[in-house]
Amino acid sequence: MANHKSAEKRNRQAERRNETNRRNRNRLRTEIKKLRAAIDAGDAAEAKSLLVGTVSLIDKSIQKGIIHQNAAARYKSRLTSGVNAMSA
Repeated sequence: MANHKSAEKRNRQAERRNETNRRNRNRLRTEIKKLRAAIDAGDAAEAKSLLVGTVSLIDKSIQKGIIHQNAAARYKSRLTSGVNAMSA
């Protein structure tokens, strides 16, 4: 428990940042799950439309520090190859 005014403020700031990070991380995970579900269902049109938004969200997550750059590259690569395999 915070005993100083500055420590109380620091706790408030940390709570706000944690909530923002949690919200961004959940949004990213949800979009990835939607895309994977579309790939598994074999819905090529839906998967292609979701891919653009998901890749964009992954790139934004790198900038916000939600995921590491290499992890993002791995996600993008696997999701893109999954969508491309559907059309081939």
